[in-house]
Amino acid sequence: MKNIIANILKTLYRLGAHVIPVRKNVILFESSVGRNYSGNPRYIYEELVRQGKDKKYHCVWIFENPNVKLPGNCVKVKRARLKYLYYMIVAKVWVFDCRQPMYLIKRPETTYIQTWHGTPLKKLALDMDLLDMDGNQDIKQYHDEFRENTKTWDYLLAQNKYSQDIFRRCFAFEDKPILEGGYPRNDILIRRNREKNIVHIKKKLGLPMDKKIILYAPTWRDNETYGNGRYQFASKIDFKKLQEELQDEYVFIVKYHYLVSDKIDWSPYKDFVYQFDETRDIALLYLVSDMLITDYSSVMFDYSILKRPMLFFAYDLEYYRENLRGFYFDFLEEAPGPISRTNDELIRDIRGYDSSKWKEKYEIFSNKYNKHEDGKAANRVIAVIDHAVIGG
Repeated sequence: MKNIIANILKTLYRLGAHVIPVRKNVILFESSVGRNYSGNPRYIYEELVRQGKDKKYHCVWIFENPNVKLPGNCVKVKRARLKYLYYMIVAKVWVFDCRQPMYLIKRPETTYIQTWHGTPLKKLALDMDLLDMDGNQDIKQYHDEFRENTKTWDYLLAQNKYSQDIFRRCFAFEDKPILEGGYPRNDILIRRNREKNIVHIKKKLGLPMDKKIILYAPTWRDNETYGNGRYQFASKIDFKKLQEELQDEYVFIVKYHYLVSDKIDWSPYKDFVYQFDETRDIALLYLVSDMLITDYSSVMFDYSILKRPMLFFAYDLEYYRENLRGFYFDFLEEAPGPISRTNDELIRDIRGYDSSKWKEKYEIFSNKYNKHEDGKAANRVIAVIDHAVIGG
């Protein structure tokens, strides 16, 4: 029955896309395929609200679960339902940070701003030679679908020149504009990196004031999947051991990647591990943390804006590099912090972190990847939105 209803909706959508006119003031937003309110689309929208343009434009947000409280004036719609398809048809501007379903039709009058969701460390899209995602081993089909998807993009955001060069190739995005001007999601790291703001966020999140906070935010593993685009929480950290060794001075925030859907019982680590799932905006967690531990996630590029310690728990480095994704740069050479392979090494590196040892490498890293981050990236995207509406 679900398939029959879905097919009927898609048929109605295809018909509507040929007869229903585009509405010039409708701006459509989605982040993480509707799973949360975060990332570049969130901060573009919030800058529209700050400027009062949510009253000028008809802003619409797409969610898997629309029970999300948002600022400003907007409509919330449930993904893959009739109202969602209607707004897909009539929107003048799409602002998304992930690929969209293949059945969607991007109309010539619609401007599609693809914000993407990170500076690439691991290989992406057409640059991938290996594929182990959801059990689908057909790399040619994956490449073909990616090419078809990226043809619909009118603009693409890049955090830096390094990303722009990779995106041109890996997305086959050769002839359309790439906006190389930092990420809107990082504006908050410039504007709200103040003690007063950090204390307020800590209180709101229920975090302790008397401990240092370590943010643990690993990426996902293509081969550790539940299917349907949802993945397991991949980690070899021994939280019991870390709790025994570090709890007097530290607490951990564990932040899932938006593709991870595990339900893990963290109760044995009460008052030591604070877990936030894929729905929580990681930018706020960056601000409250004193240190980041990640692996091969693009969170390293954003977090380095804060100039705070970063450590890398790379227990499966060779396997990940050779069998899952591969890297665009020499991870061992460029990582601006200690790389731990075991829990004992990780504990040692946390306790013994020496910022002076990593200062030069950190500066090189930050200058390469973050030189456009000035707190005004969202403004630059809004200028494109305004032009699309007025000029289109």
